[in-house]
Amino acid sequence: MASFPDVRPLERRAGSVERTLRDAFRLPAIGSSVSEARRRVVDRLTEWNIGALVRDDARLVVSELFTNAVKHTDSDKVECELRVTGARLRLEVVDRGGGTARPRARHVDGGGPDREGESGRGLLLVDALAERWGVRPGGDGRGHMVWAELGFGPSAP
Repeated sequence: MASFPDVRPLERRAGSVERTLRDAFRLPAIGSSVSEARRRVVDRLTEWNIGALVRDDARLVVSELFTNAVKHTDSDKVECELRVTGARLRLEVVDRGGGTARPRARHVDGGGPDREGESGRGLLLVDALAERWGVRPGGDGRGHMVWAELGFGPSAP
């Protein structure tokens, strides 16, 4: 997946973007790619004049989603796409792994997070930061696409 920068000045009304802004990239499925994904997302959102609070939330969300794709799949590459439409940022992370297990937040029987488990807590963070998030099969039938949407508006810095 190539990078699709759109660095023209933003046209804003009431804290939203009047046209869709989009960027996409693909990185190797290795641990060091997580920090590269965070950096690329924050850099692009900064270029697009997206507020610091939204950038910070997006940095955490992409870090969790990318980490899961690297750590819990046998994918050799991980793809990331970010889109800003109106007052909404959508982040998508796609692995091409062969596993069938769907990413999900881990809970204990009482409904609270599994504090002793080694994985699954990152998606609880995604759930807390995102207005909506979900999982669907990857586009070619392999792997998963995990997405999260963050809202912003005139009050976002």
